[in-house]
Amino acid sequence: MDMNRITALLTQFQRGEISLEEAVGSLEKWPFEDLEYAKIDHHRKERQGFAEVVFAQGKTPVQVAGIIERLVAANTNVLATRANEEHFLAVKKVVPDAKYYDTANLIIVKREETVLDEKRYILVMTAGTSDIPVAEEAALTAEIMGNCVKRVFDVGVAGIHRLLAQRKVIEEANVLIVVAGMEGALASVVGGMVDKPVIAVPTSVGYGASFGGVAALLSMLNSCAAGVAVVNIDNGFGAGRMASIINKMR
Repeated sequence: MDMNRITALLTQFQRGEISLEEAVGSLEKWPFEDLEYAKIDHHRKERQGFAEVVFAQGKTPVQVAGIIERLVAANTNVLATRANEEHFLAVKKVVPDAKYYDTANLIIVKREETVLDEKRYILVMTAGTSDIPVAEEAALTAEIMGNCVKRVFDVGVAGIHRLLAQRKVIEEANVLIVVAGMEGALASVVGGMVDKPVIAVPTSVGYGASFGGVAALLSMLNSCAAGVAVVNIDNGFGAGRMASIINKMR
């Protein structure tokens, strides 16, 4: 549990600002709060450094709004992925400062700014413009988790000169996220250029034989470049989260 929150709660009780019942009621919500349709993990930030992230897909707008309303009561920054506009409109009613990023399908509540280390940045790259939605999910995830993020889009292997023109920003990145559909070759090329971890994200972009991203996934899993790890198809969030963990390690 967060010792600062517990200390503040007990101090409020000691001063008579809250009753014993109110103090006990607050403690009962730790480490999780039961909303029947969801059990909110309020201990997630203490264990992993960031509040529980809401996966909005498959949830109703009312459910997403209810979860985020409770999360922001205990956390300064909150993130929901795979959200649509209906989810956002419901959230906006209960959390007016929430913002919707339609390209990435993310809802973000940001109430605390982080001092960024600009020398240790995450670089998010795409093979094509069609890969940008997944890349933005990764980039915005890494940003809300307190990282400096740079972007280089549309530098796929069909025009390798576009990639080589970005050599400086590529080589100076601390962690790289490479997002590609079709045959997914960009991850191997970038992996062969750098001595930093490369997180490859296959996307479902491509024609029939791409099999909804399976071709890119298998290509990335079979990369001959050392230092390339792979997340699930279209999983920009997973890549952004992993990159954030790596970037903050000392």
